[in-house]
Amino acid sequence: MKLLTAAGVLVGGLYGYYYYLEWSLPLRVLLVLAGLAAGIVIAMTSAQGHRLWAFIQGSRVEIRKVVWPTKQETTQTAIAVFVFTLIMALFFWGLDSFLLWLTRTLVGSAG
Repeated sequence: MKLLTAAGVLVGGLYGYYYYLEWSLPLRVLLVLAGLAAGIVIAMTSAQGHRLWAFIQGSRVEIRKVVWPTKQETTQTAIAVFVFTLIMALFFWGLDSFLLWLTRTLVGSAG
């Protein structure tokens, strides 16, 4: 029920944005933002909101545990990927050229 109320508050803010066209744009945007903020506050008091908040907190803890690569490691890996991609591109270009030559030789030049 709380999620429906939150959605209703958000929709109400959006409705007000279009209903009060004579109001200035910043005021109408504030109306939408107020509806969004109120909807979030109401949604966060629901059971699903509590689970979402616990998930976000757990995610933050897990992100802190990640060992991020150094700038040097990132640069070296990027260079290795680039070189390998270049080597594979040259290999496939050569293979394609060879197969094209072989096909033209066996079938005869059609063009």
